[in-house]
Amino acid sequence: MEQETPEIQVQPADKAKIWGIWKVMLILAAVTTVEFIIALAIPLSVMPQPVKVYVYIALTIVKAFYIVGEFMHLSHERKSLIWSILLPTLFIVFMLFIFLFQGAKIYEVLMG
Repeated sequence: MEQETPEIQVQPADKAKIWGIWKVMLILAAVTTVEFIIALAIPLSVMPQPVKVYVYIALTIVKAFYIVGEFMHLSHERKSLIWSILLPTLFIVFMLFIFLFQGAKIYEVLMG
């Protein structure tokens, strides 16, 4: 009795997919590099602390959206699904900022 060996076919590399992976890696590396430069290399005399914080947060949000879009494949979905996820998230973030602002004002009035 002769035992059959499975036949394996090797597919050629898909250059478009490989370039897509490299593109995602390069974009995320570039945004991360800019974040590190802003956070660690730029002195406070050049860019004030609040500006550094806001720019850093904005870049982090951009990077988060890009990660969600590429790795969770959300950028390839229908626009209605994207908006049904994005709008409540933006609303929650907006509410957090409002709560923090109001909480700071209430604390200022009570302790002031």
